[in-house]
Amino acid sequence: MLRHWIVCSLLLTSLAAPAVAEDWPSWRGPLNNGISSEVNLATSWDRTRNVAWKVALPGPAGSTPVISQGTIFLTTVDSSGDLWLMAYGEDSKELWKHKIAGGNKDVRGDEGNSASPSPVTDGEHVWTLMGEGTLACFTVTGKPVWKFNVQERYGKIQIQFGLTSSPLVDGDVLYLQLIHGEGKVETQEAQIVALEKKTGKQIWAVGRPSDGYAENEHSYASPMMYNDGQRKFLLTHGNDYIVAHRLSDGKEIWRCGELNRKENYDPTLRFVASPAVAPGIILVPTAKKGPLLALKPTGMGDITKDASMHLWTIDRTPDVPSPLILDDIVYLCMQDGNLMALDRESGKELYFERTNRQRHRASPVYADGHIYLGARDGKVTVVKAGPKFEIVAENELNEDLSSSLAIANGTIYVRTFQHLWAIRKQ
Repeated sequence: MLRHWIVCSLLLTSLAAPAVAEDWPSWRGPLNNGISSEVNLATSWDRTRNVAWKVALPGPAGSTPVISQGTIFLTTVDSSGDLWLMAYGEDSKELWKHKIAGGNKDVRGDEGNSASPSPVTDGEHVWTLMGEGTLACFTVTGKPVWKFNVQERYGKIQIQFGLTSSPLVDGDVLYLQLIHGEGKVETQEAQIVALEKKTGKQIWAVGRPSDGYAENEHSYASPMMYNDGQRKFLLTHGNDYIVAHRLSDGKEIWRCGELNRKENYDPTLRFVASPAVAPGIILVPTAKKGPLLALKPTGMGDITKDASMHLWTIDRTPDVPSPLILDDIVYLCMQDGNLMALDRESGKELYFERTNRQRHRASPVYADGHIYLGARDGKVTVVKAGPKFEIVAENELNEDLSSSLAIANGTIYVRTFQHLWAIRKQ
């Protein structure tokens, strides 16, 4: 079933933007679902074996590199607290770099900083949003195009651990999810924004009301696009709800609540994991001990209690890594390294198994029959895709890792706090 979706989506993507399947133009890959069409990739490596090259980085970040036509773009902070967008060639050569802003803020010790949002590219331009609010556009050759701070245009970003939501490009539009606030139901700071990608000019901006409060006003997730060839809409996730927005003007098509159950409300249930989509299904993670919902895409209005729009629900969710939908199986990488596989249609558990017992912040990615899981200690566990659990390899780099892996042109890119690694079968 998903293979038909991949073929259809590749056709749609090729019509919408110059990015191709072998590239990795956004943090979740060419189709925004964590799936690569690459084959003959390395499944095992260490600090020397199957390492094509590595390059030292100016500082740490949790953002994922994006790749287009042989150029690798990534964001980083340096020792002075300045925030940079950098471009490297496939041979590790630094091509260009631009200082985007100053004023980095480290959060929760080693958990993140102001270079946490990932850049995005369409093969002609690259966009970056930094945690202090600066949004900038460059050509892929490094020429500045436009730049502004979203706080100056849309108000102060009030979010406890910094803005981490990555921008989304679709067609000629750049989408931003600015879900934040001062913790009071009476005020509504959150906005969803659509911009002309080539100029930065606003197309529309809409408020995103919610009855959520306290820390739940702060969402660290990224917007996602649902497109099955028949219906297409923007998904935003945070402040106790997932909301579908009409692309023409941002107005709500539907919303679903009870992600933070009111009967036992948790004032600290901030969403970090982003939704995952495939034809006929939208997976909605929450956080901590919250639920995970599987929804149909055909709703209208408030579908919170509309059973006909709910496929299934489980009382276990990944806290930070986003879900992965592959063929008829849903994979959930938990923050402690446990991997859960579910039947896509029913939500029935196929397995729940332990991998590397470390914090997992990276989202799982798939390529050529394998699922790659990156942990904070730098170990990447490779699991065979399918209904039976099998660890294929455990690969140690012994460096801090928060970024999701990126795959392009036969290479797996692993961005640690210290280096950008190019892993290639030798």
